[in-house]
Amino acid sequence: MDDFLPCPFERYANAIAALPERGEFDKSDLLIPEFRLFKGKSLEIYCAPFDFINVKARVAIVGITPGWTQIELAFRHARSALKNGLSPNEALQEAKRAASFAGSMRNNLVKMLDGIGLQKALGLESCVSLFGDAGEFLHTTSAIRYPTFARGRNYTGHSPELLFHPMLVRFVQHVLAPELSSMRGGACDPPWKCVDAVLGSLVRAGALDAKACLLGFPHPSGANGHRRAEFEQG
Repeated sequence: MDDFLPCPFERYANAIAALPERGEFDKSDLLIPEFRLFKGKSLEIYCAPFDFINVKARVAIVGITPGWTQIELAFRHARSALKNGLSPNEALQEAKRAASFAGSMRNNLVKMLDGIGLQKALGLESCVSLFGDAGEFLHTTSAIRYPTFARGRNYTGHSPELLFHPMLVRFVQHVLAPELSSMRGGACDPPWKCVDAVLGSLVRAGALDAKACLLGFPHPSGANGHRRAEFEQG
């Protein structure tokens, strides 16, 4: 299965373009065998249009793996772009722009990034611009680039532990590491607890500069009720 690391968009672009037109996709539309990359005892990984890499970015925000909100938006916008005649690369850019940390997570993330003064370092009024007019400064990605599910639920980095599962380790070593090293800026801001361990492993392996990483950042999801206290303590 090494040939899907990473999965070429051209391999499944036609299947995305052929998806039915909907106001919003259901899981039954997207989590299907045609898009499945890997199926193990308790883990499933699906391809999705998250492959665009902004090599000129000054900041990379690294999550764990795309959640359902991000998955659905990425597929919907990629389908629309392809139907409108955009190139595969343009379709990937549209998908990434629409889906990156979308929902309440994006609002929480912007507040925390502004709280550490990142907007000042980049010469912006607010980090909300990173998801708009100042998008050229930002690259978003995940430790596991493609949607991953453990026992049918969004994978959270645990059970199985990310760095102890052979398939997930391959993603870190053969997808994430080259992706981050290709960026001009190289800063990783901000990873969550499980991503701390992932980036730490890349630092120890010499694949990432420790000075470029901001570790210990709380997860901005609305489901993380402790994020404010964790952020203030950090």
